[in-house]
Amino acid sequence: MSRYRRNGFVMKLKPGCETIYKQKHDEIWPEMIDQMKARGVGSYTIFRHGLLLFAYQEVDANAPPVASPSPLTRRWWAMMEPYMETSDDGSPWRAPLEEVFHVD
Repeated sequence: MSRYRRNGFVMKLKPGCETIYKQKHDEIWPEMIDQMKARGVGSYTIFRHGLLLFAYQEVDANAPPVASPSPLTRRWWAMMEPYMETSDDGSPWRAPLEEVFHVD
């Protein structure tokens, strides 16, 4: 059994926001990284194809699911909202992807 749960999902940028989106992640708040690690995220990668973002993360299989976003996460979402397609609650719009193949 794998040590990690793998999650993949897509998100969307608003037109013209490609550069600022990358800049914000180049300058990601250290406390966001600390929070991810505390929640069991061992790896998190975001790829971009045009306005489509593909995110892949590996989360410790023993880490409990996150019940609700933290105030820190909500602050990050609010900062990113001008650049991304969002849901009604202000979170980035995202659609989960079905894993169809994996090899270790």
